[in-house]
Amino acid sequence: MKNILLLLADGFEFYEASVFIDVMGWNLLEGNNQTTLYTCGLHKEVNSTFNQKLIVDFTINEINVEDYDALAIPGGFEDFNFYKEAYSDEFSDLINAFYEKNKTIASICTGAFPIAKSGVLNGKEGTTYNLNPVRHNQLKEMGVLVKNLPIVVSDNIITSWNPSTAMDVAFLLLEKMSDKENANNVKHLMGFEI
Repeated sequence: MKNILLLLADGFEFYEASVFIDVMGWNLLEGNNQTTLYTCGLHKEVNSTFNQKLIVDFTINEINVEDYDALAIPGGFEDFNFYKEAYSDEFSDLINAFYEKNKTIASICTGAFPIAKSGVLNGKEGTTYNLNPVRHNQLKEMGVLVKNLPIVVSDNIITSWNPSTAMDVAFLLLEKMSDKENANNVKHLMGFEI
């Protein structure tokens, strides 16, 4: 069984979080039956962008990195205080722990920023929200070699440029947790073109 930890900061985008939940859930029921996803935040209740609330499975202080195979991080909106928690020491420490254990880290859109803040993307290629040049410049200032591509994989870190890439990132994470044939099977069963 592969365990995926979905790390949520206040202000996270529900859509970007939901793709990981759906793809891993479909795989658990209809694919190779080998992925389980758990949610995590600084607090038991996390407020999303647009003010929907989610009760997470665990708080960060309850996490043992050894229990997980991958970390997934959706982006969020500054207007909803995303960066306040995403840039916390607790987030950085957890991201570093996953990186040091060579575990896959997958992010969508501004989910690249807490990864960059942790230091593990320093000098590596990555991307983030592409429709406002300010975001690419901010990522460059954090030491990332920014690529204007939809999805960038550098070592075991996946970054992407906006919500339109969310499903592709989730399927890529599933492929890394299983294989391409299984990921394509789940993609097909969910009605996506292969």
